[in-house]
Amino acid sequence: MDSFANIIWRCMNGSQRHLTAGGERARRYLKGFSPIIAFADPERPDFAALEAVCEPGERFYCSEWSGTAPDGWTLERDARMLVMVWTGGAAPAEDPALDARPLATEHVPQMCALAALTRPGPFDVRTIEFGEYFGAFDGDRLVAMAGERMQDGRLREVSAICTHPDQQGRGWARRLTELVVRRELARGETPFLHVVSTNAKAIALYERIGFTRAREVAVRIVSRPA
Repeated sequence: MDSFANIIWRCMNGSQRHLTAGGERARRYLKGFSPIIAFADPERPDFAALEAVCEPGERFYCSEWSGTAPDGWTLERDARMLVMVWTGGAAPAEDPALDARPLATEHVPQMCALAALTRPGPFDVRTIEFGEYFGAFDGDRLVAMAGERMQDGRLREVSAICTHPDQQGRGWARRLTELVVRRELARGETPFLHVVSTNAKAIALYERIGFTRAREVAVRIVSRPA
């Protein structure tokens, strides 16, 4: 089997099942975590199985599925996304000059604001609970961050890689990504990440760091109208 086939469902139904709600055919991350849904069989998605755990007015990201939205759901965005996996061998070199702080609950408002501005992917007030997050600051202002979200056994996702527009070009994305990668590799984990297929600049950066393309999938945003 492709080691990244339906990876989001495998995370939700395996190592992170305790962070999700739903059943054996469809699940979502708990409210307040990243708004993502997944299906056991993306070719025959069981949206009805989500009705008890998805409220009207909520919006969700969903990958792998590419069919028609069923009654009661609206398709808001339809795109493509790459899954990239670490194949860089040895961990990136230590970066003693990197001034990055571990992020904690008191940083959540700034983290959500930065994610809303830069759109690195689905993010919410409890996303920080998925794993470790690190940030770069200009004074007391959070200007860049990266952390961890999904997990399937030893596969661990690097996520929420983003930089404030007025701080771009300073290497924050690369340095923070490498920091998270170093920590995952030290735990014996294999880093992977998701990136929109049209984001050529980010893809090139991740390839330079040591990631390679593993799989391309559909990524969509769907909602239940209020």
